[in-house]
Amino acid sequence: MLFNSFAFCCVFFPLVTALYFVLPHRWRWLLLLLASCWFYMAFVPVYILILAFTILVDYAAGLLIERSQGPQRKAWLIASIVANLGVLSVFKYWNFLNQNIGELFRAAGLGYGVPDLGILLPIGLSFHTFQSLSYTIEVYRGHQRAERRPGIFALYVMFYPQLVAGPIERPANLLRQLDIPMHWDRVRVVHGLKQMLWGFFKKLVIADRCAAVVDQVYGQVDHYEGLSLLLATYFFAIQIYCDFSGYADIALGAAKVMGFDLMVNFRTPYRSASISEFWSRWHISLSSWFRDYLYIPLGGNRVVRWRWYMNLLLVFLVSGLWHGANWTYVVWGGIHGFYLVMALVLASLWKGGGEAIAQRPSRLVHWFNVVLTFHLVLVAWVFFRAPDIGTAALLFERVATTPWHLADVLGLLKDMRTSEVDMTLLLAVLFLFIDPFMDAVVKQERTLNGARSYAVFGTLAAAIVLFGFFGSTSFIYFQF
Repeated sequence: MLFNSFAFCCVFFPLVTALYFVLPHRWRWLLLLLASCWFYMAFVPVYILILAFTILVDYAAGLLIERSQGPQRKAWLIASIVANLGVLSVFKYWNFLNQNIGELFRAAGLGYGVPDLGILLPIGLSFHTFQSLSYTIEVYRGHQRAERRPGIFALYVMFYPQLVAGPIERPANLLRQLDIPMHWDRVRVVHGLKQMLWGFFKKLVIADRCAAVVDQVYGQVDHYEGLSLLLATYFFAIQIYCDFSGYADIALGAAKVMGFDLMVNFRTPYRSASISEFWSRWHISLSSWFRDYLYIPLGGNRVVRWRWYMNLLLVFLVSGLWHGANWTYVVWGGIHGFYLVMALVLASLWKGGGEAIAQRPSRLVHWFNVVLTFHLVLVAWVFFRAPDIGTAALLFERVATTPWHLADVLGLLKDMRTSEVDMTLLLAVLFLFIDPFMDAVVKQERTLNGARSYAVFGTLAAAIVLFGFFGSTSFIYFQF
C-alpha cells in the first residue's frame, strides 16, 4: 500500500490508529501485526510468504543462538545469514548474476542456456532482510535477549510504517517500545501529523513534479544537450532526496502518532561539507548498519592503511549492490568509496596552514566545501539514475561536448507542460532554502508559536492540495 494513496490516507491510517488507541495494550500488537500484513499484501499478496520464511528462520535462530555455547552459536548465526542472503540472492540477484555469467560464456564462445527467473522483486526485500539480520547478530553478540513471543518478533520485522523503505531499525530500539503501553498524547499526535504533512509535501509537490523533468530527459539522453541534461541531473538530486526523506518523514510521523520513536534517517545531507559527513546524514540507518555489521568486523580503520582503504571500497561496493542488481549501482557505490579513500590519501596535504583552515574554517571555505561535496554527489547520482552505464557515459559526453543553449531547455519545455516545469523549478529552489528550517521544526529542534505553526503547516497543506501530484506514484526506494 502506498503512503500517497487514498486507501492509506483516508482509510488505513486513520482506522488502524483509532483502533490502536481503543484496544487494550495486550491486544495492540495483534492489531499492528494484522494491519502490517494487510499493508504489505496490498502489493503482491503471495510475497507475504517470503516474509514469513524470514521471520520463522530468524525467530528460531535467535532462540538457538541464545541457548547454545561455543562454535554452535556461530553455526546458528551463519545459518541465519545464509538463509536471509539466500532469499535476497534468489529474488534480487539471480537474474543479474545469470545474465553476467551468460555474457562471459558467450564471450568465450560457449553455450549457456540457464533461464532467468520470471519473478518480480518483492517490495522492500532488502530493508526487512537487513532489519531481521540485525536481530540475530545482536543476539549473537549478547546485546539483545532472544524474543520468545513469535508474534512480537514478527511485528518487529513487519511494523508497517518502516516495512518497505526503512528506516532499518535495531531490536534494542523497536522491540523495547513494543512492550510499552502507549497513551493518547495530543501534543505528540499533532507533531506526528505535522511530520507526515511535511513528508507528503516533499513527495507530492517536489519529488513527483521533479520526476516529470527527470524521466523525460533521462529517457531520451541523446535527444537533449548539455544544459537540459545538467538541469535534469540537478532535479534528480532533489527528487531522490525529497522522495526518500519524504517517505521517512511519513513513516516517522505515523509511528509517532501511535507513540513510537523510529530512527532519524536524514539530516539535511546536501548541506554536508565532505563526503564522510554526507554519509553521516544520508540514509543513516543503512550507513550505520554497514558500519556496525560489515566495516567494523572487517577491521575498520584499525588495520594497516591499505586494508583500511580496501575496507572502505568493499563496504561501498556492497552498498551499491544492495541498492540494485545493476552495474550502475555498483559504480555509484564505488565512486563514493573512491571519494572517501582519496580524502584519506590527500589528507597529508593538509599541513601547516591547511590544518589551521580546517580547524577554524571561514564561512566562505565551509560553503565552498558544501558546494563541492554536493557536486561530487551529483556525479555519482548520474549512475544511480541512468538505466545503464552506457547511458550515463553518453550523458557525461553530451554535457561536455554539446552546446549549452537556452533553446535546448525551451525545447524541453515544449516537450512538457510549461507550467508544470516552471512550478517544479520554483518549488525546488524554494525547498533548498526552507529545508533546513523545516528539518529543525519536524525534529523538534526548533519550535514555532501557534500563529507561525498554523501559517507554515497551513501553507504546506494548501500547496499539497493545489500543486500535489496525485498519481499514486511509487517511492523510488520501494524497488530496493
